[in-house]
Amino acid sequence: MALKKFNPITPSTRQLVIVDRSGLYKGKPVKGLTEGLTKSGGRNNYGRITARFIGGGHKRSYRIIDFKRKKYDVVGTVERIEYDPNRTAFIALIKYDDGELSY
Repeated sequence: MALKKFNPITPSTRQLVIVDRSGLYKGKPVKGLTEGLTKSGGRNNYGRITARFIGGGHKRSYRIIDFKRKKYDVVGTVERIEYDPNRTAFIALIKYDDGELSY
């Protein structure tokens, strides 16, 4: 993944640099590593709006990410880099030598 720079044709494109997402995996995520994600719409457990102007958007599924890195002595390789709509970073699909997949 590289950074895409723009020619200063207009004032808004003078400092514009975006991430080129052409190298990301274009398929669906691994089904065993995802779960449903419900939207709150800015409402708390009483049903009252606590954050205004939140709602709508595209349907999302939550990717279960192994933040603890539980496998210590098993070698793993990066299979692909995927887009994650729930965070600002991309995520990597790791395949361990024992056959287990993890984000």
